[in-house]
Amino acid sequence: MTVFAREGIGVSKIAKELRKSGDFPGCYVILVDRRPIYVGISRGVLNRLRQHCLGKTHFDASLAYRMASAAVGHKLSREDAMQDPAVQAAFNNAQQKLRDAQVAFIEIQNDLEIYLFEAFCAMALDTSKWNIFRTH
Repeated sequence: MTVFAREGIGVSKIAKELRKSGDFPGCYVILVDRRPIYVGISRGVLNRLRQHCLGKTHFDASLAYRMASAAVGHKLSREDAMQDPAVQAAFNNAQQKLRDAQVAFIEIQNDLEIYLFEAFCAMALDTSKWNIFRTH
């Protein structure tokens, strides 16, 4: 994940470093201590991984926000929580943990395959602590 956590380095530069022509749709798995903790999908995997590491909002860095919320145990709205110093500190810690993590990803062009693959991987890798498939 350190590849995606560099300030000022954009997606096109990251893509070149990874020998890709650009960003791509697909699925990714974040691993901490070689254990899968989260499966995600995106139409732009490289950008999404960058957001996990560098995002400033609960939208951009939703996994870090979820991790911070669990650590603090607040009952605030997402907007209010991001203004709370304790949540912000936990959010920063969660992002650092994600920056230190490993990641694996695969390009998948078919939308249905992406959605099915995410659910399959989340179940097979038992990432239920952070993967929540609850509808909004």
